[in-house]
Amino acid sequence: MYMPEVSCHSLTRKRVTNEGVASATVTQTCEAAIPKHTLYVTLKYLVETAAALALLVLFSPVILIAAALVTLTSAGPAFYCQTRLGRNGRNFKVFKLRSMVHNAEASTGATWCQLNDSRITPVGRLLRDTHIDELPQLINVVLGQMSLVGPRPERPELAANLLRQLPRFNERLNVRPGITGFAQLRLPPDTDLESVRRKLAYDLYYVRNVNAWLDLRILLLTLQLFIKSLLASLWTFVALPSREMIEAHLVAINNGEPASLFGDETPCSFRPENRPPLVLQESQSA
Repeated sequence: MYMPEVSCHSLTRKRVTNEGVASATVTQTCEAAIPKHTLYVTLKYLVETAAALALLVLFSPVILIAAALVTLTSAGPAFYCQTRLGRNGRNFKVFKLRSMVHNAEASTGATWCQLNDSRITPVGRLLRDTHIDELPQLINVVLGQMSLVGPRPERPELAANLLRQLPRFNERLNVRPGITGFAQLRLPPDTDLESVRRKLAYDLYYVRNVNAWLDLRILLLTLQLFIKSLLASLWTFVALPSREMIEAHLVAINNGEPASLFGDETPCSFRPENRPPLVLQESQSA
């Protein structure tokens, strides 16, 4: 499915002027990110509220089962609320299923999630991979705080610093934040300032050009990715251990090292390119 590409350098526009012998490069600020189709934005709110209510009823068994798994496998509540920035900078509480250990930021404060973050629980990783942890945000859509499609809602603690580094960051708030969005589909989760800078170009493009056809494509692609991630996660429960995993397990046993056939990843020393040649000794019969 075709989706428009947005350059991460589209936050500024350069114009070269020639006056006599001298030439100068003038950097111009792009037009403010304000929705062009204001009537659609109003209709979007009404349609998405009704759709979110229907989806909330449809997915309520999935949410309840996931909440039970979270409660049974880790200490702390199944759901958590977190303050986020909504339209025009208004604070609201976003609802999510807990995917990290309880009070994960008690010692660090607000911070981005990193790749292979140790704070994520095993069940939480499954919920993140399938995006089931995001389903309670349908409540926020019903309450009019979020949209199905829109920029990712940011935390005020992080947004204050981002606004100093990226002066146009607040223009994302000219529409309601979304459960899914153009930037979320095109780029990986935020991990640093540069990743936010790249996403900002996509967010501003969406805010300026929001329309029914763009939203429909984003929703269809989101559905496609949701089904793919769900099937991939289910496959991990029925797939047999790979040859590399079995051989690495055998090497570990021969070396007297602890090893598990059901680990998340094969340790680096056990990968095929790093492990020593496997020598199997035949047992001698009497």
